[in-house]
Amino acid sequence: MDTSLFFLLNRDIKNPIFDVIMPVITSKPYLLFMPFALYLLASKKYEFRKRLILLSLCLISVGLSDGTASILKTLFERQRPCHILKGVNLLVGCTGSFSFPSNHAANAFSLGAGLAYFFRGAAIPLYLLSAIVALSRIYVGVHYPSDVIFGAILGTLSLFSVLGMYGWIKKNMEMDKPKTILISSILILTILRFFYINSGPLDLSPDEAHYWEWSRRLDLSYYSKGPMIAYLIAFSTWLFGDSVFAVRFLAPLLLAASSIFVYKLTREAFNDERPAVVSAMLIHIVPLFSAFGAVMTIDSPFIFFWTLALWLFWRAIRQGSGIVGWGLVENLKSDPQPPIPNPSSSLVARYWYLTGLTIGFGLLTKYTMAFFYVCAFLFLIFSKEHRFWFKRKELYIAFALSLMVFSPVIIWNMQHDWVTLKHTAGQAHVAEGVKLSAKNFFEFLGSQIGVLTPVLFFMVIYGAVKSLGLGIGDWGLGIKVNSKLKTQNSKFLFWFWAPVLVFFLLKSIQGKVQANWAMPAYFTAVIASMGYFLNRDFIKNSAKKWLIAASAMAFLITILSYYPAILNLPPKKDPTSRLRGWEELGKEVGAIISDKMTPGENVFIFSDSYQVSSELAFYVKGGPRTYCVNLGRRMNQYDIWGGWEDLIGRNAILVRIGDNDFPEELKSAFASFEKQRFIVKSNGRILREYSIFKCYNFKGLPLRGIESY
Repeated sequence: MDTSLFFLLNRDIKNPIFDVIMPVITSKPYLLFMPFALYLLASKKYEFRKRLILLSLCLISVGLSDGTASILKTLFERQRPCHILKGVNLLVGCTGSFSFPSNHAANAFSLGAGLAYFFRGAAIPLYLLSAIVALSRIYVGVHYPSDVIFGAILGTLSLFSVLGMYGWIKKNMEMDKPKTILISSILILTILRFFYINSGPLDLSPDEAHYWEWSRRLDLSYYSKGPMIAYLIAFSTWLFGDSVFAVRFLAPLLLAASSIFVYKLTREAFNDERPAVVSAMLIHIVPLFSAFGAVMTIDSPFIFFWTLALWLFWRAIRQGSGIVGWGLVENLKSDPQPPIPNPSSSLVARYWYLTGLTIGFGLLTKYTMAFFYVCAFLFLIFSKEHRFWFKRKELYIAFALSLMVFSPVIIWNMQHDWVTLKHTAGQAHVAEGVKLSAKNFFEFLGSQIGVLTPVLFFMVIYGAVKSLGLGIGDWGLGIKVNSKLKTQNSKFLFWFWAPVLVFFLLKSIQGKVQANWAMPAYFTAVIASMGYFLNRDFIKNSAKKWLIAASAMAFLITILSYYPAILNLPPKKDPTSRLRGWEELGKEVGAIISDKMTPGENVFIFSDSYQVSSELAFYVKGGPRTYCVNLGRRMNQYDIWGGWEDLIGRNAILVRIGDNDFPEELKSAFASFEKQRFIVKSNGRILREYSIFKCYNFKGLPLRGIESY
């Protein structure tokens, strides 16, 4: 039906007038709406500020419809009629993008509906113009009728979604300004991250591609990490297919949820909206955190589980102590008593058990979650008010629940000679013993300053340390303060950042520490520092200015990290270079297999790097199974999967990074081989060079023992 209607509108109504008009309309549709937009700006019906707002709402709705249509195209992957149908009356270029839905139709109806909403008398002409733009896409031969119909619906819905959001913001700004700003900001940033993921300049990172490989072979655990990341990616790719958007789909949602729990914890700790809103927003703009809203590595779900566990643990101990909702700053003329503690209530038990489950899920994600045990223990043991929890069953049941959730990793390691423990020990440089290195220490310290940005790093550390004294005296405010409760809050925040940061600072003296390993420390450090600097009764103007400057710097660096082409850095100095060039490599390898070798099951792909093997598995058309040969590297997940014995007699493609010779160890494994170089460039610079070998008649590999983990 769709095809028949397409040919009716594309060929059967063909005439010389439409052949001239329709290509112009489809290439410059904005010209049809320009008079109405100009009239809106010049109209005296509304004041100028309101006219700008109305036009801005129309443009925002166009951006929303355009981005949403682009995402849907990558999910449906419908080929354009001009690519697959014969006899199409093609009047413009047939682009390589997908067909469903039509961006032109979505944008035209979004703008047309917006202008019609404000110019009710011109509604019919505006919708008619939108329909003409949509029809032009069929007439020129690049879209099916269903493409433009759904595009029209999408565009109209986008407009009314924007209007509804604007109305909600306008209404709630009067009642609860800080919370309204936070919710709307989180929503907007999350939508923008989805658009970025769908059309951004970065390929999957090697780690993301490797975790995607895990998701194709679900297991109780894996060589270097727990299984949570594989389960999450398996779920999102089950929904949307194997695409970059699908792999990263959950990352923006997890970051948004994390910021909400940071907000809730900060608000309850300080009984103040301002530090709560700022702390939550910093999660979105600080490079250390914001990067994991656009890439799906283990840190994306780890951030979520850590912040959720923090809030649940906070609620468990506060509910059990009977002081949830007890204000920090009390009225001078009154001294209200806190509610009677009730640690045996079902609500308290529920918080404890949910905390245990969340810690378990966090351990399935990243083993750094084990620091939660340490921090919680130190807080309870050094807080007289909360030591009684060591005599309560809830604590031990929560601990048992966390281990129960984590048990698949233990079972898997029992079956695989505890390789994860060996790998973790290797990562921690345990075998090297005690080696003092000032170089590693200052490199780690510099990395922390870099990922938080310099001004914000020193403000966070200074404010977090100073906040520890907030429980003593009256803050110099001249008002009565519930010092007992404030001391408890300060201790809670302190014990969840100081031990983690101190541990990794000391560890960096003994061995190299990655910049993101100490990330758990900064959640409560940020909360504590914002509580110090943004106290409702004691905000220094200088601190406020420094905080604004620090936030602006962090946001700018985050934008530059999302769009590295702005700086045009050399590849060696560009940290995002590892996320570019993989798609080109995949296409090149796919072309070699199709054009120069026997395609299909007779050819397998392998590398001596798990990163390259994983990227090729994702970016070579068809998602083939790939392999990683051990030429003296440390063990990885590919060694556990194996499968080499099933490849005897087949041809292969070997890909190595750099201009390298064919490995001596493999010369006896193939009858013959041929080499070619492949160079990937970015902005005119060489991004990466590869050696690609066409290998013939695989004879098998001699077994090689694992030399390192």
